[in-house]
Amino acid sequence: MADGNKGKSIAQLSVLIQDGALDPVALAEQTLDGIKSYGDQSVFVSLTPERAMAEAEASSKRIKSGRSLGVLDGIPIAWKDLFDLEGLVTTAGSKVLSREPAAKADAAIVANLKAAGMVAVGRTNMSEFAFSGLGINPHYGTPENPNSTDVPRIPGGSSSGAGVAVAAGLVPVAMGTDTGGSIRIPAAFNGTVGYKATRGRYSMQGVYPLSKSLDSLGPLTRTVQDAVWIDAAMRGLTASEVQRGSLAGVSLVVPDTIFFDDAEEGVVSAFEAALARLSAAGAKVRRQAFPLFIELFDLMAKHGPLVTAEAYALHHDRILGADAADMDRRVVVRARLGEKTSMASYIEILNARERMIASMAKSIAPGEILVSPTLPHVAPPIAPLVADDDLFVKTNGKTLRNTLIGNFLDWCGVSIPCGTGDAGMPVGLLLSGLPDADEHLLSVALAADETVRDV
Repeated sequence: MADGNKGKSIAQLSVLIQDGALDPVALAEQTLDGIKSYGDQSVFVSLTPERAMAEAEASSKRIKSGRSLGVLDGIPIAWKDLFDLEGLVTTAGSKVLSREPAAKADAAIVANLKAAGMVAVGRTNMSEFAFSGLGINPHYGTPENPNSTDVPRIPGGSSSGAGVAVAAGLVPVAMGTDTGGSIRIPAAFNGTVGYKATRGRYSMQGVYPLSKSLDSLGPLTRTVQDAVWIDAAMRGLTASEVQRGSLAGVSLVVPDTIFFDDAEEGVVSAFEAALARLSAAGAKVRRQAFPLFIELFDLMAKHGPLVTAEAYALHHDRILGADAADMDRRVVVRARLGEKTSMASYIEILNARERMIASMAKSIAPGEILVSPTLPHVAPPIAPLVADDDLFVKTNGKTLRNTLIGNFLDWCGVSIPCGTGDAGMPVGLLLSGLPDADEHLLSVALAADETVRDV
């Protein structure tokens, strides 16, 4: 993307496109050139120049003839390597899937955003099979966090390339998936907005799964407003029903349980400063303990994580067969742990989950939004994590800890940059809503976006 358009939001680009000051074809060319010339070539696993130019040309013709499809017409988008794009193999960050047939059709969400006029420029890198919160990939390289000024630092996973692509200004939006934090983690680490919708809000047709009980989708963007527009188009709507709310009188609940355990001082400081700004803007803030969260981790310790059990069932033949030799060994080891979860334990996890979701709904008042640090730490250096298996496992667990609570309890969530912590790295503030409270959550997030940011 040309320097003049690099790092612009969807809203900024859309104004230029709709006014005729920026042609979608020129923007597509700039975007592809910017990706090709970017210093870190591990952000994308593949580009789709022919498709991008065809879609941009169609957009240009529509707009010049007064037939614009709306604010997203002509806007470039990058797709995580879990979404089917017609004619391409969906490899899910792996080598073993590269031998599979090419997709015969776009994923349903891809088709919806194409129908809104968006321009697909390529596929972003990710943790193999989406099974890590760190974003390290031994096959296609590990995208480096563009905010680091000292040593190469992790991008967060599993939507690693998506987080970096938006943070580096290569694209205004990249689509991610979130099973234990895979949208909100890279958003927080890289200093972007990340919206994880309630599971089931969008069609999963044509999206390679990890854990069907937990998988959810959402965009990484530069602003909450951009995420709201993408959300509407993902559901096939021509306009969003989300209305910008007000912070005055909004009730925010800070969970004192788990979320702050072993959190870095810089993270807590940035979060508390943002919380003070929200309070000054009229939000009502209270703190509450949630023993339910301890119960959740006790359940995982007893029966194993739900994601691991379902990942083992999905990849059973692969991780026990010849393909394992071509997989990230850490993914293989983690997936094999799912074998320890018996059918009885699996059913107990599902039953307990249902009870806990119902219990959570009674723990806070209707309309209340949970507010917490997205992560307990900033993005750590890559090299020690690659070298040390024990450190990798420990860091991966801590990185996923805060966000996986929302997946297990079916929350929706928006991570917004709220300042910086250690080494000047970004810190995220997470707003979370109960299941299917997406419209209310996005309304509050729209109102909070400017206030939360350390500007």
